[in-house]
Amino acid sequence: MSIKQIVLFSIPALFLFQFSAFSQEKELDPEVVNIVKPYTPTISDAFKVKETPTLNDSISTTKKPVKYSIFSVPVASTFTPSKGKATTVEKAKPVKLYDNYATLGFGNYTSILGELYSNFEISGTDNAGFFFRHNSSQGEIKDVKLDNKYYDTSLDANYTSRQKDVTYRLDIGAEHQIYNWYGLPENSFLYPENVIAELDPLQMYFSGYAGGSIALDDSFFERAAVNIRYLGDAFSSSEFNATFKPEFSFPIENVTLKVDGDVDYLSGSFDRNYANTSDVNYSYLNVGLAPSISFVNDDLSVSLGIAGYLSMDSENSETDFSLYPRLNASYRLLDEMVIIYGGAEGGLKQNSYYNFKEENPFVSPTLNIAPTKKLYEGFAGMKGKLSNSFAYNVRASYGKDENRALFQRNPLKIYNTNFKGYEYGNSFNVVYDDVNTLAFFAELKVEVSNTFSLGINGTYNNYGTDLQNEAWNLPDLKASIFSNFNITEKLYGGASLFYVGERTDLLRREVINNIPTIDEKVTLDGYVDANLNFGYRFTDRLSIFVKGSNLFSNNYEKWLNYPVQGIQGLAGVTYKFDW
Repeated sequence: MSIKQIVLFSIPALFLFQFSAFSQEKELDPEVVNIVKPYTPTISDAFKVKETPTLNDSISTTKKPVKYSIFSVPVASTFTPSKGKATTVEKAKPVKLYDNYATLGFGNYTSILGELYSNFEISGTDNAGFFFRHNSSQGEIKDVKLDNKYYDTSLDANYTSRQKDVTYRLDIGAEHQIYNWYGLPENSFLYPENVIAELDPLQMYFSGYAGGSIALDDSFFERAAVNIRYLGDAFSSSEFNATFKPEFSFPIENVTLKVDGDVDYLSGSFDRNYANTSDVNYSYLNVGLAPSISFVNDDLSVSLGIAGYLSMDSENSETDFSLYPRLNASYRLLDEMVIIYGGAEGGLKQNSYYNFKEENPFVSPTLNIAPTKKLYEGFAGMKGKLSNSFAYNVRASYGKDENRALFQRNPLKIYNTNFKGYEYGNSFNVVYDDVNTLAFFAELKVEVSNTFSLGINGTYNNYGTDLQNEAWNLPDLKASIFSNFNITEKLYGGASLFYVGERTDLLRREVINNIPTIDEKVTLDGYVDANLNFGYRFTDRLSIFVKGSNLFSNNYEKWLNYPVQGIQGLAGVTYKFDW
């Protein structure tokens, strides 16, 4: 029989507790213990610690049951504890957030950038804000005969209220833009120099909008958004567009029934068509309803739906009804590492003068406006996160568009006695065709830490057309690389590299009595645009920045006969503040 004694000091009670463990077997011999088998760790040993491990070692002995009894003996203690001192923990300095900022920058080509953002907290639930932005340049593009300056000035304001069960937002804004049709064709020599000198290529756009949204909690009516926009230009063109999009949701046991509405009214006019034979008027009312049933569990997400649209063309007294698929499914194959997804989608897209000029500001104010039907787009892909800092996405799709809008250069008019600034073969029209598209997309994102992130993506498209010889001005390949980084706590930066592949356009060299005489397909070279920016924070309020664009100094043509500026540099300062 053996007795093991452990002495503990208890300051409050001043007792000595003596623990005695009585083994029921023979006394252990306190001699040297020889290790028969050394422990050899493996990866599987360290992977997960079990609460109750199981030993499979054949040389392990069976544990003997041990009974314990405890008795205590009081003793006097002379131990005097010293006062403890809590260890201080250094707190991280909170980041100061400001409600307002102002930015001012200047660059070559007499470029100016100005921004002012302000947010006002009216109450604990309501706030208002506005954002002013101005971006301009005097152009000065090499070997361009016409004025090529531009500027874009906008002012946006909003009001948001977050109540207990409802959140609503009001928006209003206005924008003024100036562009010039400076892209004269090579055969502009048909006009005398004095005619070119007197040509006024100026185009101005004026637009304004008002709208809002409302969202309800714990209601079948989830949210709704409404927007009203007006657009006018320097050639008496006008366009009015109003949209209303309500959303409803009805949970039914394990599934959810969703019903989305879409009401789009568009009306506009141009003073003349390009042939100058009549004016152009258009008016469409599109009403859509898209019900769907969604099911979601731990790994599987499925949405089955269909969209129906009624389109009414008031100018031509035509009405059309069409149906489109809305099918989506995804499955987590390996947690967040591998997620496979697929589906088919379609819908009715209402084209507008506003959207066309946003994509190509050099369109002529003589367009034919009509909606595009995305009959279907079937897709399948795989995405996931291999780690918290590494994400990917690959996707393949095939779709068909009916009446897809394509930009095409307008022909040069000859022997015209009433010249407009866009009739020298220096503007773009819109043509429509049925287009089939086979596309492949891949994307990779890496976020090592808060100090560095990198993204790479690319898209390859193969187009098939019905009436047109080519899918005009649509590139086959687009790719980009972008990165953000913090060099030090105060010094930060970013970089991006864009590539756009070859595009084709139709060169109509001259028009006599509104009849094109020569048509020739032209291929625009692909281009690379490299950009780099750095910033330095002097304080949490004041910072400076410098930006470089088109660093390869490639005067590429984004549109036919429209070269861009070379290397562009911009430097400025940003100041944050509270009123």
